Amino acid sequence: MPQYKAPLRDMRFQLNEVFDYAGHYASLSNGGDATPDMVDAILEGCATFCEEVLAPLYATGDSEGCSITDGVVTTPKGYKEAYKEYVAGGWQGLSHPQEYGGQGLPMSLNLLKSEMMGTANWPFTMYPGLSLGCMNTVFQFGNTEQKNLYMPPLVSGEWTGTMCLTEPQCGTDLAQIRTKAEPQPDGTYKLYGTKIYISSGEHDLADNIIHIVLARLPDAPKGTRGISLFIVPKFMVNADRSLGERNSVKAGALEHKMGIRASATCVMNFDGATGFMISEKNKGLEAMFTFMNTARIGTALQGVAHAELSYQGAVPYAKDRRSMRALTGKKDADHPNDALIWHADVRRMLLTQRAVAEGGRAMIYHAAKLADHMVAGVAEGNKAKYDDYDDRLGFYTPILKGFLTELGLECANLGMQVFGGHGYVKDYGMEQIARDARISTLYEGTTGIQALDLLGRKVLLQSRGKVVFGFTSEMIDQAKPHLLDGGPIGTMARTAFKRAIQWKVLTLRLMLRANKDRDVVSAACYDFLMYSGYVMMSHFWLKQALVAHKALASGKGSESKEFYAAKVQTAEFYFERLLPRADGHKKSMLSPTSAIMQMDNEHFSFN
Repeated sequence: MPQYKAPLRDMRFQLNEVFDYAGHYASLSNGGDATPDMVDAILEGCATFCEEVLAPLYATGDSEGCSITDGVVTTPKGYKEAYKEYVAGGWQGLSHPQEYGGQGLPMSLNLLKSEMMGTANWPFTMYPGLSLGCMNTVFQFGNTEQKNLYMPPLVSGEWTGTMCLTEPQCGTDLAQIRTKAEPQPDGTYKLYGTKIYISSGEHDLADNIIHIVLARLPDAPKGTRGISLFIVPKFMVNADRSLGERNSVKAGALEHKMGIRASATCVMNFDGATGFMISEKNKGLEAMFTFMNTARIGTALQGVAHAELSYQGAVPYAKDRRSMRALTGKKDADHPNDALIWHADVRRMLLTQRAVAEGGRAMIYHAAKLADHMVAGVAEGNKAKYDDYDDRLGFYTPILKGFLTELGLECANLGMQVFGGHGYVKDYGMEQIARDARISTLYEGTTGIQALDLLGRKVLLQSRGKVVFGFTSEMIDQAKPHLLDGGPIGTMARTAFKRAIQWKVLTLRLMLRANKDRDVVSAACYDFLMYSGYVMMSHFWLKQALVAHKALASGKGSESKEFYAAKVQTAEFYFERLLPRADGHKKSMLSPTSAIMQMDNEHFSFN
């Protein structure tokens, strides 16, 4: 079984040496308490909790799964105790306002926590993780009474929350929502309908569950403009926050899933459940998608988490398992055969996992700094600041979510491949990582939806290419001083420089083609997203390589020379072996749409 060990050395390298988080926190209105010592203490404490409490429950939770009896869901053995320890440690309120019992630290610290927790045990992490969307919505759109009533127990973790969107007839297309909300004389609403795929919709970890639910009023206009948002508690809440009678919302079933089996994914039935409107009438969708960019970063973390965990399982196996002799001759002279790690193809798989995990971590840590400024804008009541950083973050999120989860799934499968046949059986734990990783490309918007959002909405409609031009300018600025350098740094800088120009040209070409052929957007969007992901990651690998190379040259740095050398070598691998994949996506996105659209619908099958 993979033995999770928090990658604190790489986390610290990126936080302190690559992204200067100490300076970043000092610039935030809510960052004063996030001193280097405080951040280090949080990292150490969370690492211990993840390694000693959460990681041991990962395999057992999958084997046992959740169960349901008469609408009551029971989580696997050890989950209740682990959740109590999580709450006692104050982890839930790490980045939430002090006025509601939180610690008021920057949001990025919550992401660092979530990365470690998610890598150690993603199914468990979903229980407190789903509360974040609920808390963020109540915090930004709830009235004073709602915030005072619900926020403190949500922030402490005493209660958990959900987001109830999907229905049997609709997933992404929320215009089809049918759940009804009937107004009552006392100002409340009665909700009727069924929601599906509701993560943490019912469980035995917390005393109450606060559901944030999309529904339609009787006089609501059709489409997305007619959706309102409601707070529906599992147990009614009295003015002193004591719990009242059971509300008419119940889990009708648990979904039987391929992976994340220890996470309760529920069918939720609202049979006249009492609800309270939050935000404005018919503007629920806008409120529901508050902080959606940060939610998608949270899902992007799953790509990094599963790449990291699979890598941590694969490396020891590759060092211990022996098969044949290396092609360049005997390596382990004391044995009749050599360890797997001497074989170039196995090293290719391991280095792919490492490059994705550490490259993805860098991408997310950069985006997290933008998220910190965005959340600070809300705390400061500065809407202009919030909107500005939300827009900036909006360019990164579909790339992070779509690209990193696709590569995280690939890396989970590579971990199985390193193990060979042993990877396919449950005894070694690698197949569970692959099963758990599979959902990441589907929820919070499939890869195709993220791709449409990136190319169709963010690039073509909203910015007319400016978001790409802005980022590629950053790439050029970073690479330019090193274009004449020798060695791997110069080679990588020149490659990144060329890719930045190429990305600009491709964006312009797609803009011109889309003016004549609307199908171009849908036909090219997946390849555009994946191309964008590979090129964006090259920027962040060059950033890490530059820092590591400087530390090696100067002899100064907080890490060993072996650590820095491995960083540069992993960057070289990325540029030589993974970045060229972008060329295939480039060719595909520019190919004629006729290859996709010309076939008659009836000719897809001749059965």
